[in-house]
Amino acid sequence: MKHGENGVKIAVSGKGGVGKTLIAGALVCFFAEKGLKTIAIDADPSPNLALTLGLSSEEAHRILPISENKELVESKTGTGYSGVFRLSFTVEDVVHDYSVKTPFGVNLIVMGTVKSMGSGCTCPANAVLRALLRHLLVNRDEVVVLDMEAGVEHIGRGTAQHVDVMLIVTDANMKSLEIAKHIHELAAKAGIKQIFLVGNKIGSEIQKEAIQKFAGKNDLKVLDFVPFDQKIVEAEMRGKTPLKHKKSEALRAIENLGKKLTAKND
Repeated sequence: MKHGENGVKIAVSGKGGVGKTLIAGALVCFFAEKGLKTIAIDADPSPNLALTLGLSSEEAHRILPISENKELVESKTGTGYSGVFRLSFTVEDVVHDYSVKTPFGVNLIVMGTVKSMGSGCTCPANAVLRALLRHLLVNRDEVVVLDMEAGVEHIGRGTAQHVDVMLIVTDANMKSLEIAKHIHELAAKAGIKQIFLVGNKIGSEIQKEAIQKFAGKNDLKVLDFVPFDQKIVEAEMRGKTPLKHKKSEALRAIENLGKKLTAKND
């Protein structure tokens, strides 16, 4: 797997509800099962990756997102002067102390809400998140899979360039496809080199063709399709991880996606 000195860094984005968290979770587990060191990052304002990675809802609720951890933020940025904070600090210990071990052997960090890096926000919590994201993408040698909201603004231009691959998850809904196109434009502007659509929840050839047609018209590349799978829906309705359904067609397709990504980065 080629990625300079570091592990491959994959960002997964898309409109809410298209299934990006399942794809992020299944991918990071695929890499972990291959014996690679992995870190999963939940940077979605509505974090659900903990449940997908096998933690119970009680365990997931106990995780304090980094952005809400006032004690941690203060320890990193505090100067003792009101309204004045440090912008330069180490975050290596944050990875060690605040990542949560999940049942699938993947370490998870829940970021919490990351404000747009272009919004001029220089609040202390954002400074910590920004430094942590940069550290994870630039300095660490693990495989990093980032489950993020629909966009790339909160990564920041200088950091986004260190994402090796962005997967934009979409279903066949036109609104999802339009958002996917917008995310693609933002990701390309931010300097991400490999950007692919992944068609998800595909229940028919018509849906697959709709995504292919939209991609062709807008010069977007489709990496693969993941079929609709009732087992996944049922597991998520029960608040259980769908990743235990080893015979699931959807999970097999995501495993195939992982193999394609491995081949692309060899």
